[in-house]
Amino acid sequence: MELALRIIGIITPVLFVAAIGYAYGRLRKPDMTWINLLSTDLLFPLLIFSSMASKDFHILEFLPLVACGAAMVAGTGLIGWGVARFMGYNPHAFVPSIIFSNTGNMGLPLTLFAFGPEMLPPAIAVFMIYSLSHFTLGIRISDPKASLRGILKGPMIWAMIAGVSMSAMGLALPPWLATSMRMLGEPAIPLGLFSLGVGFASFRVDRWSVGIFGAFLRPIAGLAVALPLIKLVPLAPPLQGILLLYAALPPAILNFIFAERFRQEPGQVAAMVVVGHLLSLVSVPLALYIAL
Repeated sequence: MELALRIIGIITPVLFVAAIGYAYGRLRKPDMTWINLLSTDLLFPLLIFSSMASKDFHILEFLPLVACGAAMVAGTGLIGWGVARFMGYNPHAFVPSIIFSNTGNMGLPLTLFAFGPEMLPPAIAVFMIYSLSHFTLGIRISDPKASLRGILKGPMIWAMIAGVSMSAMGLALPPWLATSMRMLGEPAIPLGLFSLGVGFASFRVDRWSVGIFGAFLRPIAGLAVALPLIKLVPLAPPLQGILLLYAALPPAILNFIFAERFRQEPGQVAAMVVVGHLLSLVSVPLALYIAL
C-alpha cells in the first residue's frame, strides 16, 4: 500500500501539469510554436549543458548507463522496424514512435520525483543519448533525404557536445554562471509538460487501430530490451530504475512534430502519442513498481 501511494505521488504532479495544459489548450487554443522553439532552442540546451558542465556530473561514471541507453535505442528500433515490415506499416511513421519515448517532458520530472535530484545527472545522460539519436537517426528515419548539415545545426546537439567535452576534461562552470544557466534551463521541465497537454488539445488523430497497436508495442518493446540489460550490465539499483522508467515511457510528442514536418502520416503518429500517454497510466507505475 505504501509503495502504491508513493507511485501515485510520483506520477500525479506530472499528469496534473499536463492536464492543466490540456484544459488551457481547449479553452484558449494558444499558438505554442514560439514556446516550443524556446524550449528546444534555448531552455533544454541550457538545462543539459548546465547539468553536464557542473562539478557533480562525471560522464565517465555514467558510460555503462549511456551504453544501455544506446542499446535501448538500437533494440527497440529493430523491434519496431521488424513489426512495421511484417504488418505492412509505413516504417518512416511507425518506427520513431517505438524508439523515442518522452524522456524529456515526462522522463526527467518522473526521475526527479521518483529517485530524487541526485539522480537527475544520470537521467540527463540517458536523455542525452535519446535526444542525440532523435535529432540525427530519428530525423533520417522520418526523412531519409534529410540534410545532415541541417541536423547538425541544432543547439541541442551542440549543448550535448559542449557538456560532454567539459565533463570529460574535468572542467566545470563557475558557480555564478552555472546558477544562471540552471535558472533558465529548469523551467523547461514544467513548461514541457504544460506544452504536452496543450498539444493533446489540438492533435488531429486518424488510423486509431495502428495507433493503439503502436502505443502498446512502445513500452513492451522498451521493457523487453531493458529487463535483460539490467541483468547483464552491473548498474546500481537507482540507475536500473531510470532505465526501466525510460523503457516504459510513451512515444515522444516530437515524433508527431517530425511526422507532420516530413509528411509521414501525422494522424497515425498522433494516435500513437495520445494512446501511449493514456497507457502510461499503467506502464509507468508498472516500471516504477519493478524499480522501487
